[in-house]
Amino acid sequence: MDTTRNEALGAWMKEHGYSSNTLAEAVNRALEQLTGRTGGLDGSSVRDWKAGRVRWPKSATRRALEDVTGLPATALGFVPRGRTPSTPAAPQEDPDMKRRTLVGGIAVAVTAAAAAPGAAAPRRIGMSDVNRLQQRFAEIIASDHRHGGQLGIEQRAAELADEALNLQNAGSASQRVRSNLYACAAGFRSSAMWAAIDGRRYADAKAHMREAQALAEMSGDQAIKFRIWSHAGAMYRHMGRPADAFAANDVARNLHITRRDPMFASLGLARQAAIHGAAQDRTGARRALDQAQEAIQRANPDDYRPVWLLAFYDQAELHSLALSAHIALGDHPTAEYHAHRCLATLRPHMRRSHAITTTRLAHAQLAQGDLETATATAMQVPADAAMQHARVSRMLQEFGSALRATAPRSSIVQTWTAHTRDDWRATA
Repeated sequence: MDTTRNEALGAWMKEHGYSSNTLAEAVNRALEQLTGRTGGLDGSSVRDWKAGRVRWPKSATRRALEDVTGLPATALGFVPRGRTPSTPAAPQEDPDMKRRTLVGGIAVAVTAAAAAPGAAAPRRIGMSDVNRLQQRFAEIIASDHRHGGQLGIEQRAAELADEALNLQNAGSASQRVRSNLYACAAGFRSSAMWAAIDGRRYADAKAHMREAQALAEMSGDQAIKFRIWSHAGAMYRHMGRPADAFAANDVARNLHITRRDPMFASLGLARQAAIHGAAQDRTGARRALDQAQEAIQRANPDDYRPVWLLAFYDQAELHSLALSAHIALGDHPTAEYHAHRCLATLRPHMRRSHAITTTRLAHAQLAQGDLETATATAMQVPADAAMQHARVSRMLQEFGSALRATAPRSSIVQTWTAHTRDDWRATA
């Protein structure tokens, strides 16, 4: 039996500060959320993974591990049964390579240096180079779900987009490889765009969007086109421009990938519902949410999907978008219901989403007159998110203003003021 060490898992654990025992505990908790039964893993189970003695854990364990890390099992170095691990052999035009993206771990550096002038023979660029870029894309996705909206994430994603484009000039490559390089560059630009949207840097987001759209057209990749136009719809919704949001989201929803895969259709419809909410269209929002729910239930969980979709879109995110729609519509009891459902099913790595959902829940509770519960909820938002995440920070400032307007002289306002003064500033 091949027991090649799983270096990718070890690298992820080292980066995120997990020991074998603490990772086992985290996966056990995720298993309990998934199955209703506590997992039986311990430190020796994780050590077996790292040593390569277990190359493909059981399906429930894999899903729980993916929930904890925010990455597909293959990105963590696990190899499906019947396959052999990737090796650094010469690039081959393997027709199944697209289904094995991210294999080999998340800590491999991208080699994007152009060939030196006057070199005897140009370098051959292959799918192994594409895979290394996709590994870095997984890192960007994971960072976004941990921190969200940070300028550093935006800048790093933009740099990696440039590295992907540099590879186009670094040597010879097949058309298939070149199309994949453009798709990688478009993916990085779309992540830079989303970080700028999340950080409310809309002028920068639009600049990233224009470049991402051009790159996506050159790649011909339907999934990344969907991501870019769907992000554009979200951007215009946050900017208070629902007509533009509808137009952009419709481009995403009309791509043929939404007819082929109900998961893409569901995401497009859920975001459409949030736009209907911003436009004060109650009927449209409810219809789109019903359709999004029906589509996600039809989706085959075993179908291949890109890492960015796997990392965030599920039932919890659908509840999050429903929460956004109903908050905008002023239907605060329904918004509170979706907030609780979202928080109950949100995967552990979705820290940014947890902070946003908790803040929206506090707003829904305050709007219903439950000042004490709303304030207690708002105080659960981690101080780093409250201080460093632009969307969360603004929503909490709005919460404080609404609280003071509702009960200007109450002890609850004093409690909130002390919390923001002492707890938040301690992390500044």
